[in-house]
Amino acid sequence: MPVQPEWFRDALAAPVETGSVSSNGCRIAFRTWGDADRPGIVLVHGGGAHGRWWDHIAPLLTDGLRVVALDLSGHGDSGRRPSYSMELWADEVLDVADASGIYGQPLVIGHSMGGGVTFVVGALYSDRVAGIVVLDSAFGQRPPEENAASQRHAFGPLRVYPSREEALERFRTVPEQPASLPYVIEHIAETSLRPVDGGWSWKFDPLVFQRLRPDPEILRTITCRVALFRAQYGLATRDVGAQMYELLGRRAPVIEIPSAWHHIMLDQPLALVTGMRTLLADWDHSEPIRPAPGRGATRLGGSK
Repeated sequence: MPVQPEWFRDALAAPVETGSVSSNGCRIAFRTWGDADRPGIVLVHGGGAHGRWWDHIAPLLTDGLRVVALDLSGHGDSGRRPSYSMELWADEVLDVADASGIYGQPLVIGHSMGGGVTFVVGALYSDRVAGIVVLDSAFGQRPPEENAASQRHAFGPLRVYPSREEALERFRTVPEQPASLPYVIEHIAETSLRPVDGGWSWKFDPLVFQRLRPDPEILRTITCRVALFRAQYGLATRDVGAQMYELLGRRAPVIEIPSAWHHIMLDQPLALVTGMRTLLADWDHSEPIRPAPGRGATRLGGSK
């Protein structure tokens, strides 16, 4: 059993509420931390993951905020669909924000594939969010989860494991990374399983990896506030970050988390929280550069 530091134990013990909402006919599950009726954040997980990847991150962001982590359809404890799209997932993000007790317009933060969903939220609904933050998402490139699924290295037809212990031994991240904290990995793996007839299986629907990738040019249409995080050893290389910076009109700060691999919350969670807290502290105090003149900043929380 990996030794859990005090900050991690405290985060997992923080009060949390669970809920669900129907979005385009599908039940979407979510978890919330912090007091209701406050400005808030919606956290969006990556492909094949689920909202509980944020269990040790969300409670550290609740100073004056309502923080929400959802399971996108086809993931975690949410329902499944016959097919999936970035646009459907973007609708789910906003439906959860509306149902979660957030005051005003939410800030949406997404990782990896969830970063792609977050970009689509910004492209379709810039006027409904306080802004978007994207974590190590190489937008426009084929995501590693989809590569692994197509090459049958992972995310294929779901296996049923006779015991929970055998399933946990098979848990791997995609892409794999050498420095994940063992106590974080253990928690993520344990919350990724569901009991089924004959044993245990993973919660994701393999169909989520058969999807279209939006054109990177949609980044040019985003008018809300934007910030980008990249991991030093992640997928969003300096060149990728520079390309997204240009497509966003040279107005999005690009913040690097040192020594981090793609799954930043698994190997550098406190550095990630520090970066997020710093960004949030500045969010309401500085004016973003807008692509068009005459548009004021959207404040975190907005107006009710």
